[in-house]
Amino acid sequence: MLQLRKAHDRGHANHGWLDSWHTFSFADYHDPKHVSFSALRVINEDRVAPGEGFPTHPHRDMEIITYVLEGALEHKDSLGTGSVIRPDEVQRMSAGTGIRHSEFNHSQSEPVHFLQIWILPDRQGVKPGYEQKRIGLGGQLRLVASPDGHDGSLTIHQDARVYAARLNGNEVTHTLAHGRRAWLQVARGAVKLNGTMLHAGDGAGIENEPTLSLTAEGSAEVLLFDLP
Repeated sequence: MLQLRKAHDRGHANHGWLDSWHTFSFADYHDPKHVSFSALRVINEDRVAPGEGFPTHPHRDMEIITYVLEGALEHKDSLGTGSVIRPDEVQRMSAGTGIRHSEFNHSQSEPVHFLQIWILPDRQGVKPGYEQKRIGLGGQLRLVASPDGHDGSLTIHQDARVYAARLNGNEVTHTLAHGRRAWLQVARGAVKLNGTMLHAGDGAGIENEPTLSLTAEGSAEVLLFDLP
């Protein structure tokens, strides 16, 4: 069964410097039908104007993944971490007992376009942590986050696995174990998911579908979440 979440049905906030689309309830946007999906709590598609960003603010008890599509995002946090995240890189911040951070567009001339993803942890009160890795994406699903850091992925405190792929007219498949659910988010382009067409910004919750078949219509970039 597929639960479609079309791009134009998402929550939307435009603050001038920030244009943000919310797949799930976030900040002033609340939709009781779309609060979360399994452990997946937030998928925000953000565009931040040159030189602008989010001043220092706190988080607790959340696994936060940042996935940059275009441009560069500068990160600083209370752990003393400072970095710039670019396409083909992915960042994980475990907020745990508490962390403060800021995120700014690293460029003074170009916007930055990224996805910020929040995953509920499997336990509260973990030690805050930060991790950033470069990932190579191709025509197959690449594991980018997992509970055990398998295949060089980021390590998250949840029994969830996050995959990413850049497809170019080809098909990939993914098998869900019994009782598992999945969420597909189309970052760019268009794909068919088990025969159903999805376009950039669209998402789909997946239950009771043991095999997922993804076929790109031309060039496409997707994130797939394998969830408890």
